Amino acid sequence: MKRTVIFIALFSLTSAAMAQTGKPPADSIHANVPVLTEKQKSRLPWSWQPVKNSEVPAPAHLSWVRTPIDAFILAKLEEKKIKPSADTDRGTFIRRATLDAWGVIPTPEEVKAFEADRSPKAYEKLVDRLLASPHYGERQARRWLDLARYADSGGFDNDETRPNLWRYRDYVVNAFNQDKPFNQFIQEQLAGDELWPDRQEALIATGFLRSFPDNPNGRNLVQKKYQHTTDITDTVGKVFLGQTVECARCHNHKLDKISQKDYFALQAFFANTSVRDDIPAAIGAQEIAYKEAAAKYEAEIAPINAAKKALIDPVREQANKYLKERYDNDTLVSLNKPEKEWNAHDRWINNYYGPYVDDDRLAGYLQDTSTDKTAPDYNPKHVDLWKQYDKLRKQGREIAARLKPQGSLYLSAATELGHADAPPTFVYFGGIQERPLEEVQPAFPESITSEKPVIVPTATSSGRRTALANWITSEKNPLTARVFVNRVWEQYFARGIVDTVSDFGRAGGKPTHPELLDYLATNFVKEGWSVKQLHRQILLSSVYRQSSAERDDEVRKLDPDNKLLALFPRKRLEAEQIRDSLLVAAGKLNDKQGGPGVFPPIPANLVTGNSNTDGQPFWKTSADSADFYRRSIYIFNRRSVPYPLLQTFDLAGTQEVHSKRDVTTTPLQALTLYHSDIVFGLSQALAGRVIAEGGKNEKAQLDRLYQILFARKPDKAERKLLQAYLNDQEKIIREKAISGKLAINQPTGLKDVNSVDPIRAAALVDLVHTVANSNEFAYRL
Repeated sequence: MKRTVIFIALFSLTSAAMAQTGKPPADSIHANVPVLTEKQKSRLPWSWQPVKNSEVPAPAHLSWVRTPIDAFILAKLEEKKIKPSADTDRGTFIRRATLDAWGVIPTPEEVKAFEADRSPKAYEKLVDRLLASPHYGERQARRWLDLARYADSGGFDNDETRPNLWRYRDYVVNAFNQDKPFNQFIQEQLAGDELWPDRQEALIATGFLRSFPDNPNGRNLVQKKYQHTTDITDTVGKVFLGQTVECARCHNHKLDKISQKDYFALQAFFANTSVRDDIPAAIGAQEIAYKEAAAKYEAEIAPINAAKKALIDPVREQANKYLKERYDNDTLVSLNKPEKEWNAHDRWINNYYGPYVDDDRLAGYLQDTSTDKTAPDYNPKHVDLWKQYDKLRKQGREIAARLKPQGSLYLSAATELGHADAPPTFVYFGGIQERPLEEVQPAFPESITSEKPVIVPTATSSGRRTALANWITSEKNPLTARVFVNRVWEQYFARGIVDTVSDFGRAGGKPTHPELLDYLATNFVKEGWSVKQLHRQILLSSVYRQSSAERDDEVRKLDPDNKLLALFPRKRLEAEQIRDSLLVAAGKLNDKQGGPGVFPPIPANLVTGNSNTDGQPFWKTSADSADFYRRSIYIFNRRSVPYPLLQTFDLAGTQEVHSKRDVTTTPLQALTLYHSDIVFGLSQALAGRVIAEGGKNEKAQLDRLYQILFARKPDKAERKLLQAYLNDQEKIIREKAISGKLAINQPTGLKDVNSVDPIRAAALVDLVHTVANSNEFAYRL
């Protein structure tokens, strides 16, 4: 009872103080976390402690150890008196490694070559080939784009297309393929415009910061600035530091020693960060192709735009004033200032507003003042003007629907608008932007480091993000290397050494192998932050080579969740791996790399809607059918219309950092694979391939089907089942075909369709479709 009374009394005092001052008292829960002593720092979470140079253990059974990784794994197993699993067979291994490194299944020819290579370096040659392929970059980029909340549109109800962002996607693909040092990769994405302002690649890299969702129709731009910097701060905290810093925006972190002041001091690094989408791109092959494709569109749209401009010009001043009046008062303070009086805050507001205002948006003034006769600003002179403008706008949209190509001649990048001064950053009471407390300067979280940022402004930028990037990529930073190597480990073993891959705080998981984690982090930095070397060491380890076959009850009892890795963990393929592997199996994959996103067909009954900005459909199927078979990473990533086939299999969300793919098992997944016209069409193509490559021998056809999908041949029991299914299905199809109750589905891609029995071939299509729907195809074993 006493505790309740004391709490109520304290709450009343706090409330009274807030009512008088609008601020919490200095000793409230919102006060800053005090600077910690060295003794207190020694009790900090393990992840905030310096990375240790772990000594490689010496387990008893050294013959199993192929890389230092194995020594750490085996030492833990031996503590529990568990033996590791035997090596898996070569077919399973190359399928596993190719799916992990490339995101697709291997070809039968690749499997055969690896199985036949009995040289001591066979595994090394395979791994080096996988890492040298451009497919490696595509697979690794897809995982990084999950973290970057990458999309080709802005989200919300308008979901406006971002025609330049594909350049960031291609930058990420190329960075992994070039084995760009990871520390440089981080620096370019956080501060490329500051560090290398004359390098287009570095500007494009800041698309990482640009990828936040956004609704340009918002009318409180001061709040919008806060939303953008909040998104960027939260993203950087999760992706690079593995910290849930967002929990400290409204109050001191409840679990980790991150204060509100720490949070806003981190946000201050981005206080002067704006974005621009109108930076001219260097002319290359993509730009030349776009110019050629856009020439006819530009020729037809130019007179339409000129006519619209002529209608707006006489009322431009009134229309702009009318539009501005829709914004809140805090925003208007900046919008109504003469440019020569702008401070850093005003520059951000006007930089956002300027590109938003075009003739179509100003035409809203004509529409609003000509439709409601009872409105106080009704103007009968605008009735005809609006009719003319609306007619032109519809004509323009029709031209765009016919002729406007994907792509652009510009790039999107972070910028500080050519100025070094930054707007102030405040701690906000309860995280509420309208309740500023004390001003803070850029600083690193005090409990993680005592290091102070060294900020060196340039002629065109504050230098703040450079200081942050330098700290994040410092060898002394205890988090960056640990967090990234843990993400890579999770990619291969389905669970990170720390299971919560974006939360290395107190609420996160504890490392199952802390010494191994520190060894990987130390070695990663020592190897020049080489991502490929990290992948190579894992791929060549004995723990990665293990069989995934179930072990006996004793092993399951000692390690029920397989955290010690006594066997290789099976993993359901990600959405893109399923689709792309089906394309490979069907012989349909288009290997073209890079460029604007493509639009493969979607179900006809899916209503996607149209853009409110330009009237274009949110999903416009690509004119070139070759684009239907591009890798999934190149599918246009629209926030409001995710590609249905991928969404069914737990496609990454794009609203915020997607740290780890969900793995759900739902009836809809099975129904999608069974009923999808796309999947069935690929099954027909695969059936045609099986006939073409297997010849007239049915046993060879079934062998080829399994070699393509599973990197092995069927065993006797499976072959018996397959043969029985074919016979039964042939009988069913023949009976229904004779009665006219069934259309016969034929394999596609055959040069001589008359060389096969159409009924038996239709049964083979159904068999192929069924086998492609199996668990073995959808899992990496």
